Amino acid sequence: MSDRRPGIVHLGVGAFARAHVAWYTAHADGQPWGITAFTGRSPAAAEALAAQDCRYTLVTRAPSGDTAEVVDTIVAAHSGDDDTAWRRMVASPETTVVTLTVTEQGYRSGSDVPARLVAGLDARRAAGAGRIALVSLDNLTHNGEVLRDAVTSAVADAELRAWITANVAFPSSMVDRITPATTAADVDELAGLPGALEGDRVPVVTEPFAEWVLEDRFDGIDRPAWETAGVRIVDDVTPYEQRKLWLLNGAHSLLAYLGLLLGHETVAQAMDDPRCRAAVEQLWDEAAAELPLPDAEVVDARAALVERFANPRIRHTLRQIASGGSQKLPVRVVDVLRHRLDRDPDADIGPGATTTLAAWWMHLTEQPGFVDDAGAPGPDSDVHDVLRAVAPDLDTTPVVAAVTAAADRIRSARHDTAGARTDHADTRTEEGAHA
Repeated sequence: MSDRRPGIVHLGVGAFARAHVAWYTAHADGQPWGITAFTGRSPAAAEALAAQDCRYTLVTRAPSGDTAEVVDTIVAAHSGDDDTAWRRMVASPETTVVTLTVTEQGYRSGSDVPARLVAGLDARRAAGAGRIALVSLDNLTHNGEVLRDAVTSAVADAELRAWITANVAFPSSMVDRITPATTAADVDELAGLPGALEGDRVPVVTEPFAEWVLEDRFDGIDRPAWETAGVRIVDDVTPYEQRKLWLLNGAHSLLAYLGLLLGHETVAQAMDDPRCRAAVEQLWDEAAAELPLPDAEVVDARAALVERFANPRIRHTLRQIASGGSQKLPVRVVDVLRHRLDRDPDADIGPGATTTLAAWWMHLTEQPGFVDDAGAPGPDSDVHDVLRAVAPDLDTTPVVAAVTAAADRIRSARHDTAGARTDHADTRTEEGAHA
């Protein structure tokens, strides 16, 4: 029987939630808090966790090797379709925080997530259980506001809407920790890893880096002392959201499209290519000029990203990152350009942005089999189609010329790569013959 207070309900439990909010909660000082976890809908994750008393191994995968710790923060796990347990736990006076990892889809029209939250809040109102915070951990700008709008839009009862306005806080947060899918090999290798849970079938693998920036909107609402575990509590998360989107996510998109064109499969492989690395540094230079953060903090963030991206033991595939560019590029790359032009209307587009847009264009037209993006133009698109998809106002003569020139440079780099591979193959054949 756990001695943790079951004060947190989490919706959408998966690998990231177990590597992030559960890990931070485990390391917070003071009263031990526990998490009652609910899956999205499928009972599989809940059943697997329950089979081992909701304990699991967190494997931290550094370039030098793996370390393991057992995380025991989750005190119960339920299938997402257990509506009775859901309403009971959200209505419990002990529960003061609901966290969510439901992906961007969970906030869009047609999702049942807002309705489930409303049902839980209605039960809480009926129980007179008091104020509560709903905290999104999904990769959305101003995710607290997005969550609030989704919830209030799903409320039909005016009295319930008024109660939610008065009693529910929606803090925004920025989260960051790369957590690749756990493989069968990861499970098999636990047997020889000190500190691992014996017989664990559902471990989580993650990188050493972790970050959580959380908006301070918990007035009158109890929460774990997450700041003692490294969480940054701030008045406004916007600068930190921009730092992540423009540095980490922007570079990921650039590496995905350019790296795939140059024959790479993973972030680490692309980052090891001087051509990709140079383009990333250019993109970061452009973002750094627009970030409202101290220069030293931006420098440290860039250095940390270089180390993270270069970790060859975190297999982060470029094809996975490349999906959905039509939604990602406007906030990861075009937003920086808009800030740049607002600050200096005479500024040019910048080589980092041009290379990213050109690489995406070539990804769509020359690698259509890799494309997973319903909003993208088709394989016969031209540069105007590409710009109109992500930034219609930038479909201008100077920008078109810059993106077209960048595409020509990428084609030249691909030609050089192909030539180098052919030369290398010929040399190896000759050496074999001489042997």
